[in-house]
Amino acid sequence: MSSDADIYKHQNFGNPLGLGDKVALLIVDFVNGFDDADQFGGGNVTEACNNTVGLLKACRELNLTIAHTRVVLADDGSDDNIMAIKVPALKNLTENAPGSHIVERLKPLPGEIIVRKRLPSAFFGTDLAPNFTMRRIDTVLVTGCTTSGCVRASAVDAMCHGFRPIVISDCCGDRALGPHEANLFDLQQKYADVMSLEEVKEELARLTPGQSDSEASEA
Repeated sequence: MSSDADIYKHQNFGNPLGLGDKVALLIVDFVNGFDDADQFGGGNVTEACNNTVGLLKACRELNLTIAHTRVVLADDGSDDNIMAIKVPALKNLTENAPGSHIVERLKPLPGEIIVRKRLPSAFFGTDLAPNFTMRRIDTVLVTGCTTSGCVRASAVDAMCHGFRPIVISDCCGDRALGPHEANLFDLQQKYADVMSLEEVKEELARLTPGQSDSEASEA
């Protein structure tokens, strides 16, 4: 009996994308609320966040474009959406709420893009896609949480906008490991390359510092 992987291989899914000529790093929703198992975290989210620290350092040394996302809803509830009906606690992620702030160990530096978003994708309803296009980005390294939610949505939208998504498996986390693994499998087959942190570091080692310029921006 054929395995799931065999079925996809037979139908010629899962072909590699590889890195293009200009790479950006996208860190999705590594905020305090998702780093806390009592709020939105748990599973392997904190481990993935910790793994991203070294990757962020390597990307900074190469002067790559770096974008961080936060979930930020209005204090008065005026922009509450369907997702906030499904998950009412998201309404607590307002601009000044500690849970919506990016974790200290991944704190953005001046010149790094900060995307405030209300929905799962980093690209939906934000200026991130034109910002990347302006910088001639063609490849997006995707990390963050949750793998089955905002990471998946951002990777699929990156592909829809014409960027090559590279999802870094051990820098993505989910509150439940089953959805984490299932979504990595599906992303690899249809939408993105899924690579380990070590594999990505090997690819980055081939890049020349200064390949991608960072300019102060918010999207």
